[in-house]
Amino acid sequence: MIANIDTSLIDWSRAQFALTAMYHWLFVPLTLGLGIIQALMETLYVKTGKEYWKTTARFWMKLFGINFAIGVATGLILEFEFGTNWSNYSWFVGDIFGAPLAIEGIVAFFMEATFIAVMYFGWEKVSKRFHLASTWLTIAGATLSALWILVANAWMQYPAGMHFNPDTVRNEMLDFWAVALSPVAINKFFHTVLSGWVTGATFVIGLSCWYLYKKREQAFALRSIKVGAIFGLVASVLLLWTGDGSAYQVADKQPMKLAAMEGLYQGEKGAGLVGIGILNPNRSSYDSPEDPFLFKIEIPKMLSLLAERDADAFVPGITDLIEGGYTDKTGQPALSAEEKIAKGKLAIQALADYRQAKKEKDEAGIATHRTVLEENFAYFGYGYLQDPSELIPPVGLSFYSFHVMVLLGGYLILLFLAIWILHRKSAFLQMRWLHLVALWSIPLAYIAGQAGWIVAEVGRQPWAIQDILPTIAGISRLETASVQTTFFLFLILFTVLLIAELRILIKAIQVGPETETAHSQTNEYE
Repeated sequence: MIANIDTSLIDWSRAQFALTAMYHWLFVPLTLGLGIIQALMETLYVKTGKEYWKTTARFWMKLFGINFAIGVATGLILEFEFGTNWSNYSWFVGDIFGAPLAIEGIVAFFMEATFIAVMYFGWEKVSKRFHLASTWLTIAGATLSALWILVANAWMQYPAGMHFNPDTVRNEMLDFWAVALSPVAINKFFHTVLSGWVTGATFVIGLSCWYLYKKREQAFALRSIKVGAIFGLVASVLLLWTGDGSAYQVADKQPMKLAAMEGLYQGEKGAGLVGIGILNPNRSSYDSPEDPFLFKIEIPKMLSLLAERDADAFVPGITDLIEGGYTDKTGQPALSAEEKIAKGKLAIQALADYRQAKKEKDEAGIATHRTVLEENFAYFGYGYLQDPSELIPPVGLSFYSFHVMVLLGGYLILLFLAIWILHRKSAFLQMRWLHLVALWSIPLAYIAGQAGWIVAEVGRQPWAIQDILPTIAGISRLETASVQTTFFLFLILFTVLLIAELRILIKAIQVGPETETAHSQTNEYE
């Protein structure tokens, strides 16, 4: 069946899912970050009783609501695409993948839906503390929603807590907690949520600096900057820590992704981490003699330290992972890609033979073929591949996305630190150049987040589920024209929604906080 699938159908199906996911991620990080910031501001209002904190919280809450509504719409479409475009995937792992998605819908989504109404319409109808609790529960629901989505995504990167049932040809969950609390899931959750916090902090600081640039609502802007800068600085430092954990997990579970992220073809002991580099576009294959880089600046031994916690450890490169033979972490010679493909084909054939033996009620054959299947199932997905080079993800896209993410992350740490140090100085109000820098840093935070997801998803290709199911085996048999049509329909729809959101946001920003005026005094900020 795989041999007869039009490759353009695979490409368009992937493109449609990527389009939906990237549009969705334009809204999610702001929900996660701005939600916490507005809750902190309302907490200050309840604690101090000062009305200007209420005004500040309500303004950011208004922007939160505009963003939240569009994010929900794109997220719903994303989940439906698993059934429409990836039905083989859904059949093969739906028993596992569906569980966290169901929890997300039943628990997290309903929590958000319940308390967001109180948060928006209950200011004068419930007590301060009940309203504050509703605000925190709303963002808690949004964060829990992210948790279960990320648990599902992490399982695709590191399938744990499951076994394969050859009678149903489905993977079934054995240990829910192994799925929910896998090291990849926990690290991915914190890293992703913290990136949303950084985006929210950048958004608040950038827009507040716009007010200062326009010489409007200075007290409101300075209060918002104070909260945003501290929150952003803490979040970005924690993000650096979880980023280190992510690199370690990738090195352990997805070494090919790590090699692509670093443009590392030949493994080495004491491998250096590339800080800045330009890949050689003339390198045509993993075993070609050309130097992988035209130019690079690297930190000696840092990659080995990050990947193995040992500055002199061996880190395999793309060529090593394809050809095998190096000593892996178990102390055994690593299998080559060809050996893994052979084992995968053996597993697929054993599954077919097992099912035939079942029909014929051949008990000896059932036992024999099941044993072969279980011995080789770890390489099941490799059996769908025809050439070892298919195991190499797009190196250029993975490498540049990773380094853009890292460099922008470092820039944002410096921005938060500078804003935090300078915002209390009287001269800060006249630093119009810094106000513009902060404002134009908002899209940079979004670019960093998108780049991170490109690394995560493009870097794990060709796998839909690591080592078990390649992307080519997960798609639905559809007419390519149908996928192309819906791709462009979604592109138009999402673009219209994005433009609508931006127009509504800009109008709300131009109006400003409800009770603030351009002549607000900065003594409120104190």
